[in-house]
Amino acid sequence: MPSKIIAVALDCVDTDELSRFWSAVFGTGEVSRWADADGTEYVEIGTGLGATLLLQPVPEAKRGKNRLHLDLAPATGDQDDEVRRLVALGATVVSDEERHRWVVMADPEGNEFCVLPPR
Repeated sequence: MPSKIIAVALDCVDTDELSRFWSAVFGTGEVSRWADADGTEYVEIGTGLGATLLLQPVPEAKRGKNRLHLDLAPATGDQDDEVRRLVALGATVVSDEERHRWVVMADPEGNEFCVLPPR
């Protein structure tokens, strides 16, 4: 039987800050908060697509390039409008090269993601 994605885990230092950011990005809210046996608190954000974004606290800040990233596209409007909306929420533009159809952005902790044209 094949597997299915239930969550994409994202390491972060401040789960509260990234919960606010990613909840606004997806237009959803927290699905749950829970702690493991060590008391580390995890936060799940709804994506509207079944799978959740799991914010996983770590003590160190991000270093280097992501090995996995999200590709997003606006549900309504165009790519430029979506990039402006995400910047207003706290994202930064990392790269916007005309030769690519995507804009590379980073969340408030520097985790990269891409914004593509609407599909």
